Amino acid sequence: MSVIDVDVVDDHERFRAELASVRPDGRRKWIYARKPEGRFTTARTLVAVVLLAFLVLSPFLHVGGHQFMLLNVVRREFVILGYPFWPNDFYLIALSFLALLVSIVLFTATVGRVWCGWLCPQTIFLETIFRRLEWLIEGGPKEQAARHAGPWTLDRTWRFVVKNLLFWVVSFGIANVFLAYLISSDTLLGYVNDGPFAHLDVFIPLVLFTSVFFLVFARFREQACVIVCPYGRFMSALVDENTIAVTYDFTRGEQRSKWTKADTDAKRTAAGGTFTRASGHGDCVDCYQCVTVCPTGIDIRNGIQLECVNCTACIDACDTVMDKVGLPRGLIRYTSKAAVEEGKTSWLSTRVKAYAVVWVVLMSVVISLFVMRNDLDVLVLRQEGTTWVRTPTGTTNFYRLQIINKTSESRDVTVDIIEPKGAIITMVPPLRSLEPHSISRSRFLITIPDSVVGRRSDLDIRLVVRSGTTTISDVSTTWLTGQ
Repeated sequence: MSVIDVDVVDDHERFRAELASVRPDGRRKWIYARKPEGRFTTARTLVAVVLLAFLVLSPFLHVGGHQFMLLNVVRREFVILGYPFWPNDFYLIALSFLALLVSIVLFTATVGRVWCGWLCPQTIFLETIFRRLEWLIEGGPKEQAARHAGPWTLDRTWRFVVKNLLFWVVSFGIANVFLAYLISSDTLLGYVNDGPFAHLDVFIPLVLFTSVFFLVFARFREQACVIVCPYGRFMSALVDENTIAVTYDFTRGEQRSKWTKADTDAKRTAAGGTFTRASGHGDCVDCYQCVTVCPTGIDIRNGIQLECVNCTACIDACDTVMDKVGLPRGLIRYTSKAAVEEGKTSWLSTRVKAYAVVWVVLMSVVISLFVMRNDLDVLVLRQEGTTWVRTPTGTTNFYRLQIINKTSESRDVTVDIIEPKGAIITMVPPLRSLEPHSISRSRFLITIPDSVVGRRSDLDIRLVVRSGTTTISDVSTTWLTGQ
């Protein structure tokens, strides 16, 4: 793999050889992103608030006796949107995860990194919580830059301490929320009542996770998107010139130049109507507002880049400037490179159609499997470690029965033997009513008279499990005989 020599890279292409958050000597270049304002920022904030509320409340809400969201990997207990999944439903979890992955691939190929800018927890936590706390305590980017460039005064010290203390508290709270997803909120609240020293095996990993979380949002920040996150890497293989993303309209904006008196005169002459800038000048006034609001420090005017997370902050900043100078909005907007160059959008490419077909098929399979999932799941196995037993009434075999009640209602079930005729089934102990969302385990004996068995050793044993008059399972099992 070739190495790019930064010294010989053309200035217009230098952004491809350097990271905006890393200096040429390798040291970190801190990004002081300005607070954006506009319609997209408002919309993203509303989405973030809804997602944060969902994240925080989901493990503490209960539906039908179940936690609304539970992902207990150790005990193989999964509840998604109040819908419980049992160990034998793991294939549904795997297929659902695969469907989510294909959905992200499809949406990325179609509308770019919408996940990164609108839905990613990293973006939501940083922009909605941590950066707002930083603005509240340390002020805007100019105040922060000036303070950090100066000495450690009392003013800088107390702000630093308070900010990082709040960051740690928020990180600890979020870590506890994630823990509630893994071990259940009831278990977590029980641990809280017992105190941290009673459960050090949980508390120590919790503190370590809090530390990682704190460092990500206090120091690492956009580096997590640029360096660590794999999504930003394979995103480049998914987008093309037809992908809709945050894009600078270079056909309209170039040649960029500062706003001049001639532009002011042209605007005044137009008297509120449409006007064009001085000859040879594009609509971009080279104000750098799109750069100052970018959380990863890039210049979107250089084109689509690995660091761009499609957060739309540059769109709002550019629209604000366009409003002030009287030019149309949309110099930076959601569009595709092909649409900018050719003036038409063709996002439904052959590749996107292929992804869509795979997505439709996969979603159809997942939905069908969900619909066809039985409310009661039955498992019959021969009792391990036992063999046939000769009794006065015939030959007896021992079996284990497991019934999972996946509903929120109690169920009464019966087990009858269909084949062979004349066989007798005896439950040990008798079956009791199945509790909602529970697993019932019991044993039973099957006795077959010698007149039925004869010298056969290949008997077909068929059982039917019923709930009321409804047959819920028709089970076949093996048989051992002394003949």
